[in-house]
Amino acid sequence: MDKIQQLQLFVRIVEGGSFLHAAQALGIARSTATNAIKQLEQETGVQLLARTTREVKPTPEGEEFHRRARAVLGDIEDTWSVFRKAAPGGHLRINASGLLTRTFLVPELPGFLRQYPDIVITFGQTDRFVNLVREGIDCVIRVGVPEDSSLRLRRLGYLPEITCASPDYLAAYGTPRSPDDLASHHMIGFVSSQSGDVMPLNFIRNGRTESRLLPARVMTDNSDTAAALAAQGLGLIQAPRYRFEEQLRRGELVEVLAAYPPGSLQINAIYAGERRASRRLDVFLNWVSDIFARAL
Repeated sequence: MDKIQQLQLFVRIVEGGSFLHAAQALGIARSTATNAIKQLEQETGVQLLARTTREVKPTPEGEEFHRRARAVLGDIEDTWSVFRKAAPGGHLRINASGLLTRTFLVPELPGFLRQYPDIVITFGQTDRFVNLVREGIDCVIRVGVPEDSSLRLRRLGYLPEITCASPDYLAAYGTPRSPDDLASHHMIGFVSSQSGDVMPLNFIRNGRTESRLLPARVMTDNSDTAAALAAQGLGLIQAPRYRFEEQLRRGELVEVLAAYPPGSLQINAIYAGERRASRRLDVFLNWVSDIFARAL
């Protein structure tokens, strides 16, 4: 087995969590796969995989090796496709919130797939932190900047935020006219997946951002649940306007404090690797950037 095949095998084992499945995908015997990884570990001088009877996971050194191996394999694939003058192809694994995916990407997706018929996409939908390398994800679409400096970031656009509450909540607590009126109010506590803390409400007044951390009777780390709680009259909530369009239209939520907007959230594509994105990821991110430029 040559070096490229070893890298392909290792990447499949990490992303699939199985020697057997990786061997079957590459059409080799499981014993051949086992021996190839043993040889790879001998040559690198470190343990790359932690094996038990139930699972296979990369060690910290294995995670770094996996990240570099994917970059190398991506460069090889891109080199071949460039000189074949072929359109980019392959499997993209993208993680973004479900509502964002359905609102912005799904309506435009048929056109993208017609333009790039050799690209296959898997959408994972979650608000939680994901380990790009360990989970085999090419890119996550998130608000904010990752704490991990080894990750790469590409700005896709900005999402304007608003403050909302249900009519029942406003009937009970009153409609605030400025941030100074919030002393008796409650908010839906949205828990940051990075810090674990409840995030305050923000308001821009005279060009400066003011933060208010109000009492929260309910807290969640899921944006869909937070919106549902607000519709039940349990507190004020802030989020990008697109999230509330249907609820605003149906009268389930009402915008308040429009004169003191929270501002806009920068939405980014975050991906691993020391090198540039693969061609398939690059064309995908160009497409997503164009969608946000037209929609927002």
